Amino acid sequence: MHRYLSKILWLVLLVSAALCKQQLFAQITVKGTVFNMSRTRPLEAVSVTSTSGKGTITDSNGNYTIVVNEKDSISFSYLGRTTVKFPVNNILTYPTFDVALHVEPVELRPLQVSPRNYHMDSLQNRKDYAKVFDFQKPKLTLTQPGQGGLGVGLDLDALIGMFQFKKNRRMLAFQKRLLQEEEDKFVDHRFTPYLVKKITHLTSPDLDSFMLAYRPSYDFTKNSSDYEYDEYIKLAAKEYKTKKIKAAGEMKKENNHDHQPHQ
Repeated sequence: MHRYLSKILWLVLLVSAALCKQQLFAQITVKGTVFNMSRTRPLEAVSVTSTSGKGTITDSNGNYTIVVNEKDSISFSYLGRTTVKFPVNNILTYPTFDVALHVEPVELRPLQVSPRNYHMDSLQNRKDYAKVFDFQKPKLTLTQPGQGGLGVGLDLDALIGMFQFKKNRRMLAFQKRLLQEEEDKFVDHRFTPYLVKKITHLTSPDLDSFMLAYRPSYDFTKNSSDYEYDEYIKLAAKEYKTKKIKAAGEMKKENNHDHQPHQ
């Protein structure tokens, strides 16, 4: 009888331990909507990340869903600004954890002196070179009859412009160069040594080599969310380090082969 009770007690302890372990690693689904600071507009493409490495982004309606652990904390990132971390244990309602971020993506401040603002610089550049950015290769057009009763005719200014080949080529080349410089500046604005070092922990000269070899395209930089951008840098850094270790191993193997005594 005593042995039978001992077995039952042992089973109860095993089940209790299993339940405690399951509870310790319980997965919780947190849902909600991210709004602007005045709660008048949902925010799309906001990065939602947890301290355990899980992540997602908000959809076009500002909604998000993320599965986390009880011991996790959640943070939100938008336009390079990150919120404080919200401990999951302190969230009262998991299905409706709405957040209002202190950013207003539509309304920009009229002036920012320091640090330099990429968007303001870009707008000023567009203003300074408006004639070049708006330039289009002249095309033959027709003029409408005027009050004098004359019929439809050719636009002489457009006709003359069509035959200014050198001027047109120069303007188009200048326009292409300005557009390329604008795209390069945008990538530089987002793909910074500070961000890359913070994510990868690389230092120079590896940091410089990595940024040169894995510089992202303009289209990806423009269309990716903060979470997607950070994930790209993490994966690229993993590949960079793997290649570096492999290259070091091959070099060591080659050196050992060169130093072997010849028979």
